[in-house]
Amino acid sequence: MNALNAVLFDFSGTLFRVETTESWLRAALDETGTDLPDAELRAAAAALEAAGALPGGAAPERVPSELAGVWARRDESARLHRAAFTGLSRQVPLPAPGLYDALYERHMSPAAWSPYPDAHRVLSALRERGVGVAVVSNIGWDLRPVFRAHGLDAYVDAYVLSYEHGVQKPDPRLFAVACRALGADPGKALMVGDSREADGGAAALGCRVRFVDHLPVALRPDALLPVLDLV
Repeated sequence: MNALNAVLFDFSGTLFRVETTESWLRAALDETGTDLPDAELRAAAAALEAAGALPGGAAPERVPSELAGVWARRDESARLHRAAFTGLSRQVPLPAPGLYDALYERHMSPAAWSPYPDAHRVLSALRERGVGVAVVSNIGWDLRPVFRAHGLDAYVDAYVLSYEHGVQKPDPRLFAVACRALGADPGKALMVGDSREADGGAAALGCRVRFVDHLPVALRPDALLPVLDLV
């Protein structure tokens, strides 16, 4: 088997995990100076979670028909991404109209994200071994500040973000951009992600693929470590 000399990582659910829906809502309430009794806050958070309104959080239980088109293409541009997720959040009545935009802005904050416990160890070890690293994400905003804020940016050689290229995983073109950025043969690259549908698209390019579970940070301390055995 050919030795691997490049690793492509997904972002959400792979290297980082977004905060809980309740924490997300509390932060937006604080940001807008909006009061909401605890019982109503918890009920609204549960409704937002069911709606799938938090990017990186739970998938929608149902996508309203009027949002189906934008939802299918949500990661192809910043405009579509915002429209899809604010559209979902607006399915839930909230006490102030400014909260919907505040929620969307909050999820882009580095404070909304936590790296998995083994992310630093794995990324730094790959750098020490001279293995190229790219982050390949279906996303509608610039996640680089999240990596910088958490001290992981120094270990990433390239960011390949769907909204910057107008194409989203599982389209193999996005993985091809990452391999070119690293100067890597796809046959010697590994894609690590939490979505068999999206991240599995790298296999069509000839990359090896490894999946991890999209779990809370505290429940997934070492799922990335096997990557080091593969390189």
